[in-house]
Formats: sequence, C-alpha cells, structure tokens
Amino acid sequence: MTPEFLIANVTLFLLAIFLGFELITKVPATLHTPLMSGANAISGISIIGALIGANVLYDGGDTVLSGILAFVAIVLAMINVVGGFAVTNRMLNMIAGKKRGGK
Repeated sequence: MTPEFLIANVTLFLLAIFLGFELITKVPATLHTPLMSGANAISGISIIGALIGANVLYDGGDTVLSGILAFVAIVLAMINVVGGFAVTNRMLNMIAGKKRGGK
C-alpha cells in the first residue's frame, strides 16, 4: 500500500465522518427515528461488502486479518439491520395503536 493511497483513504474516511455528523445533527428530533431506522437497513450493503471480503480469504488470501475483519463487519451490520427493522416495526405498531384507539 502506497502512502498516497493510505492518505487518500484516511481523508475519505474523515470526510465521511464529518459529513455523517453534520447530517445527523441537522435532522429534527421528530424525524430522527424514522430516518435512522431506514438508514440502518442500508447496512445490507455493508453485509454484501463483508461477504466479498470474506471471499478474499476463502480464495487464498494471504492474511487471516481480512477474514476476521469481514466476520466482525458481518456481525455488526446484521445487528444494525435487525435493530433498524425492530425500531421501524415498533414505530409502526405505535402509530397503528393510536389510529385504532381513536376510532
């Protein structure tokens, strides 16, 4: 890995952190939960990326580190996906309960 490649990746990572922080702090509290539960479902993309990373090890990769990192990424992304859908389901049940009780 060249120093230029590393600097470019670190810069991109820091910009993504800054952008994510700025976006989340600008979201009103009433929209935060629906927005985050929908965004958590996007973690499915992370799962696919982690599966591809795990495949690198399976295809004869030179290090076990990629397999370990892929496993950790799959576990964390699955927790995020399941949690996002659980929050969304709970929100929808709360809304449906209000509509039933008001009629």
